[in-house]
Amino acid sequence: MEIKKIAVLGAGDMGHGIAEVSAIAGYEVWMRDIKQEFVDRGMERIKQSLVKLQEKGKIENVEQVLARIHPTVDLAEAVKDADLIIEAVPEVFEIKTQVFAECDKLAKPECIFASNTSTMRITDLAKATKREDKFIGLHFFNPPVLMKLVEVIRGEKSSDEAIKIGVEYVKKLGKVPVVVRKDVPGFIVNRIQAPSGALLMAIIEKGIAKPEEIDAMMRKMGLPMGPFELMDFTGIDVFYHACKYYAKTISPDYEPPKILEEMVKAGKLGKKTGKGWYDWSAGRPQIDMDKATDKISPMDFSIVEINEAVKLVEMGVADPQDIDTAVKLGLNRPFGPFELASTLDEDQILNRLNELAQMFGKKIFEPAETIKAKKLKKLLEKKEEKPSEEFQTIKIEKLGDGITKLILNRPDRLNTISVQVLDELDKAITMLWKDDETRVIIITGAGRAFSAGADLSGTIITHPFDFVEHNRKGERIFRRLAEIPKPVIAAINGYALGGGFEIAMNCDIRLAKKSAILGLPEVGLGIIPGWSGTQRLVKLVGISRAMQLALTGERITAEEAERWGIVNKVFDDDKFEEEVLKYAKNIVERCAPISMALIKRLINKGGEVPMDIGMEWECTACGVAFATDDMKEGISAFLRKEKLNFKGR
Repeated sequence: MEIKKIAVLGAGDMGHGIAEVSAIAGYEVWMRDIKQEFVDRGMERIKQSLVKLQEKGKIENVEQVLARIHPTVDLAEAVKDADLIIEAVPEVFEIKTQVFAECDKLAKPECIFASNTSTMRITDLAKATKREDKFIGLHFFNPPVLMKLVEVIRGEKSSDEAIKIGVEYVKKLGKVPVVVRKDVPGFIVNRIQAPSGALLMAIIEKGIAKPEEIDAMMRKMGLPMGPFELMDFTGIDVFYHACKYYAKTISPDYEPPKILEEMVKAGKLGKKTGKGWYDWSAGRPQIDMDKATDKISPMDFSIVEINEAVKLVEMGVADPQDIDTAVKLGLNRPFGPFELASTLDEDQILNRLNELAQMFGKKIFEPAETIKAKKLKKLLEKKEEKPSEEFQTIKIEKLGDGITKLILNRPDRLNTISVQVLDELDKAITMLWKDDETRVIIITGAGRAFSAGADLSGTIITHPFDFVEHNRKGERIFRRLAEIPKPVIAAINGYALGGGFEIAMNCDIRLAKKSAILGLPEVGLGIIPGWSGTQRLVKLVGISRAMQLALTGERITAEEAERWGIVNKVFDDDKFEEEVLKYAKNIVERCAPISMALIKRLINKGGEVPMDIGMEWECTACGVAFATDDMKEGISAFLRKEKLNFKGR
């Protein structure tokens, strides 16, 4: 079934956002709420958002998008002839089921029903209708316009066709769908966060630390908000009701403490009522950073989340790779729980979980069976074996003649490098490494930039160790461009700054547009080039030039970079793509693949070892090359004065 008309029920924070992204994607959308003032407010927020998107060049015409959104308070009008109904009403089970029961009578039989609930089991909501097979979960994250993740939840009776339709709809929005294969309270992201919330409440109950002390500690570690300030911001009642729901459906260990219940009864719900953990009457509360506690370990929150993630795998909810993807995209984190687990010792995780369970008397902190059996590493190994998924932030184009183009594809953000870009770049390198058809790789950027560096807006680092690992991850991925046994050409088509410049430096050959600009601006941000920039640059241009670029943040033109020896060749802008392709074809036609692979390794390693060792390696490599069929072809073609036909054998 093709989705054409969508009904979004609710015009609040989530509802108006879902309506907006659906209309941007080209769908006709009916947005319904129970009062005209709610609908009007939702439309006004959509207009404000669309204007900003147009100013940033992300949409072409505000009015065209608005024309596809039809506001209404009439439920029958909204759902009549709808192909997909998405419910985004308050997180109250009775309200949701009442809405679905009414829709069931009004909607056409083939219409798919979806709930945007963040916690409730889809199976239980579906029972309010007579179409449980056509009922799924579509859990967007706030704000829907910006957040890439949508959890697509399979209820116990959801059909494969309904899930497929949900996944295709999410992809058309430009979002990343993660299928939740088993319906559990909280699904993936919120379920993994649930034990962290329980741990916070347990710490408060025991008087180990106060909210401001914990928030100050988290803020010092780089979080924009501490957990208690964030709870105030989103609503203490929201957290309270989620805890009550988890206590009822998962474990009594999630029962909220008395202090939280008393706050809800007293109407101290946070920002929206003026008071919660903090006083918001004069604006955002000022956290006293000097009160940061040292009585708790931030790593404890990560460990209980790792434990819950393992339990989800054991229950068949999702696999480790999908869980990592969901957590990174849903929470803007640099690492998923399994990626973080791979940096920790199994015994460290096991022992700390046992200590936390005993300390707070909560069974939810007890180690998962996989962790108890010390089989976490095996689980992580299986994660690595999963084949690559469809790319979202890069594109792979086969150009023929053995040439493959790898395109950084975030033109609206100048191809800045997010955690997702790093992951997909790593997968793409692995894919091209194994691809026998690819002889030469061209890496470039979509739009007017090669890459303007790291995406500083979308990654939240909560611990110095995490930042170390984030940088190490980027270094290792970029280095693989130098290690892949095929020549890699950086086609620098615009800005190559920071991390973008570092990608280019790890390529074998750098070709640039005359208008391209290169530089390492990190020093002006209070950071340093952290993805191999200081190490690669000094090898390319020497200490003096490397110091000049890295210490000053100076930007240089492509022609300057060519004079310095950073760029190999510069081409006029209007002939750039043609010249790059011609350069790559020349390599394919004239150069033997095995010879190029051996030469890459010898040159890259030559600067790292004493000359005697390098020369021994060179002799060995000569012997390997001498034994290849390509060597025989090269000599034979030379003597016959015929065109080369290397096979890479």
